[in-house]
Amino acid sequence: MIDLRNIRNISIIAHIDAGKTTTTERILYYTGKIQRMGDVDAGTATMDYWEQERERGITIIAATTTCHWRDTRINIVDTPGHVDFTAEVEKSLMVIDGAVVIFSAVEGVESQSETVWYQADRHNLPRLVYINKLDRIGADYESVIKMMEERLNIVALPLQLPIGKEAEFHGVVDLVSGRALIWQLGTDGSHYDVTDIPEPLISESRVAREELIEKLADLDDEFAELYLEKGEISPTHIKHAIRRITLSTKASPVYLGASLRNVGVQPLLDGIVDYLPSPIERPPVRGISIKTHKEVERAPNPESTFLGKVFKIQATPHGDLGYLRIYAGKLKKGDVVLNTTRNVKERISQIFLLHANERTPVKVAYAGEIVGIMGIKATRTGDTLATPSSPIVLGSMKFPNPVIYVSIEPKTLAEESKLESILERLVHEDPTLRVRLDEETGQRLLEGMGELHLEVITERLRREFKLDVRTGKPQVAYRETITETGTGEAKVDRDVGGKHHYAYVKLQVEPLSRGEYFAFVNQVPDIPATLLNAVERGIRENMGVGPLAGYPVIDVKATLVGVDIHPTDSTELAFLEASALAFRKALSSAKPILLEPIMKLEIIIPMEYLGVILDDLNARDGKIKVMENRAPHYVVIATCPLRKLFGYATTIRSLTQGRGVCMMEFETYEPLTESIPGVTTT
Repeated sequence: MIDLRNIRNISIIAHIDAGKTTTTERILYYTGKIQRMGDVDAGTATMDYWEQERERGITIIAATTTCHWRDTRINIVDTPGHVDFTAEVEKSLMVIDGAVVIFSAVEGVESQSETVWYQADRHNLPRLVYINKLDRIGADYESVIKMMEERLNIVALPLQLPIGKEAEFHGVVDLVSGRALIWQLGTDGSHYDVTDIPEPLISESRVAREELIEKLADLDDEFAELYLEKGEISPTHIKHAIRRITLSTKASPVYLGASLRNVGVQPLLDGIVDYLPSPIERPPVRGISIKTHKEVERAPNPESTFLGKVFKIQATPHGDLGYLRIYAGKLKKGDVVLNTTRNVKERISQIFLLHANERTPVKVAYAGEIVGIMGIKATRTGDTLATPSSPIVLGSMKFPNPVIYVSIEPKTLAEESKLESILERLVHEDPTLRVRLDEETGQRLLEGMGELHLEVITERLRREFKLDVRTGKPQVAYRETITETGTGEAKVDRDVGGKHHYAYVKLQVEPLSRGEYFAFVNQVPDIPATLLNAVERGIRENMGVGPLAGYPVIDVKATLVGVDIHPTDSTELAFLEASALAFRKALSSAKPILLEPIMKLEIIIPMEYLGVILDDLNARDGKIKVMENRAPHYVVIATCPLRKLFGYATTIRSLTQGRGVCMMEFETYEPLTESIPGVTTT
């Protein structure tokens, strides 16, 4: 059992193409985990082991690995950088203790950079910043730091200065130790020289170090007192202050490098060990005791009862592989645990240490570890597993609603049941993937976060599951909501299967703010719990089909205001049916409307194409939010209805002669005011 003080559970997060996978590859190489560095462009990166990842040159799924640096075990969760797979990032950030955020020294803070930074903010994660690609033309780390401070509202702690500019970048000045670290370009970067600071950088380094010390004194009272007493501060005291400040999330240390040229990665590894937290330096996890229904805390004690969260499910030919973070106690092969989220017991048949797609069996795993488990049947992403005698349920994970869908069907009717079964497995694996039936056409609809997301899923069906499918053109995943308070009531009073069933339910519905999705409130005292659960289930099961056009309903609060219960004939089945009928009536009386997804765009173009891009956005009902001059480019941030954006990436390339790029992510839902063929708006 490893000392918890010597564990770091981290994630590496970034915008696509910032160099995240390349940096991870160097980390694995320098720590001795792999013997040869893989290459993203060549399709040989260790962590991008899916065939589609290697073909597309991007990370699609979160993958985990373990390596060692100095005396510390580093568990890494490598995450995607593309916006369509943001949920993979969210799942990972729920269970880690710290993060490394990578920015490109050329592009700086990009749209997905902001998204992942704010995701980390929500989980109050200590972070290191790594500014990569210092060797590229136009690299400007000072500009990136300024962008970080302005756009992310953070305090940056630059710990290094670059030695050499652009293609001549070959080392850094370590402001903490006052030494220079020099790499030999053209080598694998395993060895670097620690030397005196080059003469031309001595003055600049002295000023930068003084600025760092003053910033530390402003952020840390203990360091400020020491600074006032002694004046001259040792590197050890500086490191202790940086650690305290980083763990408190008051600021983030900044490192510099060029991972593709093998420069700067080892100091980043030192930073992970020196400044990111161990499991015992994070707040205890909080959950609800199933026995007392009160909130409880659990510290990462290996000797206490077992508690863990499954943050990812991966379908395999041999059953579901669960990715598990253990928060307390230990888990042994063969243990029976309780899924407290679903009140189902599971037997753990296998425990693995994970390295990308490789699994090493182990007999036991302890608090603070991230492992793979098999044997689970009912467990889904976000579920809590606990010792049956000490049942605690941890907070659930929240994921965004899909914004796009395609119709999908097998090429032969004989494979209909196979498609249904496989899609069910994939939905369990990916919480942002949904499957629903169009009640009018009977078509099966596959919903996801973007065109790339659905492309990847359909390719998995063909390659991984050997299933030929036909898909329709991508369509907008509209949603329905209400604009007023409404009521509905329904009575069920009939015989079914030789038994009489009776229920009366009255509901009130009212709109919620965007993003709140659903709330259920009971105002009827003394209703039996079984019947109350049936009422709520009847409502939830009917959120999937709205009264206007059959789209899912969002942002609605339903309140149970009245019931009539027969002493012998009232059943769960009757209340389930009555609540469903009452809910549909209530929605129809509350002035329902259709909502459409609005996307946030970040468009980077040469300055000469600004006019044509703005004209095109205007024609698509786009709204310009920000225009930023980053010579020789312009960055345009805008919002636009998704229905106007299909194929937009191709249009951008065409309008800019292939020199423009566009990133797109979901922003919000807004009322659909324009008439759309085949879609009822009111």
